[in-house]
Amino acid sequence: MSASGATYIFSTYSNTLKSSLGYDQRTLNTVSFFKDLGANLGVFSGLINEVTPPWVVLAIGAAMNLSGYLMVYLAVSGHTSRPPLWLLCVYIFVGANSQSFANTGALVTCVKNFPESRGVVIGILKGFVGLSGAVYTQLYLAFYGGEDAESLILLIAWLPAAMSVVFVHTIRYMPLPRRRGGQETSSDPFFCFLYLSIALASFLLVMIVVQKQVTFSRDAYGLAALPLFILLLMPLGVVVKQEYKIFRERQLDAALLAADDTPPSITVVSGADDVQLSNTKKTEQDNKKTEQEPETLTPAPTSSSSSSSCMGRFGGCVKTMFRPPARGEDYTILQALVSIDMLVLFIATICGVGGTLTAIDNMGQIGQSLGYPSKSINTFVSLISIWNYAGRVTAGYASEIILAKHRVPRPLLLTFVLLLACAGHLLIAFGVTQSLYAASVIIGFCFGAQWPLVFAIISEVFGLKYYSTLYNFGGMASPVGSYVLNVRVAGRMYDAEAARQRNVGVGVGGKHDRVCLGVECFKRSFLLITAATVAGAAVSLVLVWRTWRFYKGDIYARFREEQAEGGGGAGEDGRLPVGQPEAAAAAAEEEAAAVNGRKG
Repeated sequence: MSASGATYIFSTYSNTLKSSLGYDQRTLNTVSFFKDLGANLGVFSGLINEVTPPWVVLAIGAAMNLSGYLMVYLAVSGHTSRPPLWLLCVYIFVGANSQSFANTGALVTCVKNFPESRGVVIGILKGFVGLSGAVYTQLYLAFYGGEDAESLILLIAWLPAAMSVVFVHTIRYMPLPRRRGGQETSSDPFFCFLYLSIALASFLLVMIVVQKQVTFSRDAYGLAALPLFILLLMPLGVVVKQEYKIFRERQLDAALLAADDTPPSITVVSGADDVQLSNTKKTEQDNKKTEQEPETLTPAPTSSSSSSSCMGRFGGCVKTMFRPPARGEDYTILQALVSIDMLVLFIATICGVGGTLTAIDNMGQIGQSLGYPSKSINTFVSLISIWNYAGRVTAGYASEIILAKHRVPRPLLLTFVLLLACAGHLLIAFGVTQSLYAASVIIGFCFGAQWPLVFAIISEVFGLKYYSTLYNFGGMASPVGSYVLNVRVAGRMYDAEAARQRNVGVGVGGKHDRVCLGVECFKRSFLLITAATVAGAAVSLVLVWRTWRFYKGDIYARFREEQAEGGGGAGEDGRLPVGQPEAAAAAAEEEAAAVNGRKG
């Protein structure tokens, strides 16, 4: 995930792309739109993930990333003839679409493995995606010295593909006992991942400040990247420690099982002729449990189970698409897509994410128009990346805690985030002196905070059965908002102001491109974006009203019931069933292996 956020550093190399290919701002924003469309059009990866194991999705994403961004690099560097606009849009779409494959393969798998901690899981994983922009910046400086932005495009072509290939078999569905027995459901590993990600973000922030004050040589950049590599690899230590705990727990379970297999001792009760077996009470309890098992294992039919075979019966799906189950049950894909809840959430996300993404994609041109040096623009990109991480992690953890303790609906938190984003948009619109640093922090935080909330809401309201597809459909709001607010509003108004000013700048290779200088370049567009974001916040209040009673209940009760009733689940003490841990584990391992290997 820390290597799958290359789309967030588009503004770092956008000026190079613009000048080397002779584009105006509206054309550049068109390329940016196809980048956003590729990054968020994950319906294909979601559908593929429904019928294949995660490693297939990750492998396809690696191939697309390498081929797409490599062709962009060859076009910008002049190794190939200048491609027409539509072809470059195809290149960047394919490269960016690989991000949705990485997100689907990793995030959806982890959410299904830890359904009761989905907010935390989404926050952590999306947090690492948010940090990826700053990580790429440091690796770019270490590998290529920051000499030209063309090398950055080459870096994002090969690095994510290499990461996916190396860890392609690590991402898989875990069997029930491993993810619900004893230590493996403890929250300690999640907090360890959180602390390590905070350490990584703190290190990156310190490096941004130091590099702004001190001039680094290329060797110094390489030396500074060593702690970065260590921090990126330290989560593996958490995994090794956790696996050791699981191993020791299973050894203890096996020892208890061996002790239970010893012959029962016979005890003569003084003053009586009765002979009692010391394990009589235990045997009676086991017999009662055995008699109750047929009722426990037979699930009652529900509206969601009656339509669970929609993937194979399209006609039946059409008939039931307007008769959805209760919120929290497993919706079919069609039931979710036509629901009012999804429509309201989609509109709110278009307004919120579309506005913040417009600011992120145009940060290079915004800084240039307000007179900031190029070094400061790189700082803005890194600040957005770090606060993007902070927003994702904060939204994931804070919303989970607030929901558990106070039953506050997640859509209400989404409303607050959208209102906060308006402050960043207004700072850009009015061009207050040195305010772009604060605007970068606010925009980055709000952009990051929206995604864990949106994806958690989708999983909670519509269920996890088709989460791979619904998760990616929710992400489609981003390119829609980007096209409306970035291409049609910001790009058009920038070019109109640049034409009025008639300023011409010198770009890469001595080529001339039209530039706009001054506050007016983005003032009107970001005032409109602010108004759209306020409208999105108002729409999100409709979802708050519709889901208020749902969130006031126990939305995770279903998963606790499955844990208590499901075969091979954990006991009351959180351990694997002592009577048959190895059999339960083996059965679950076989089931998970079948899931991970189907269609493979």
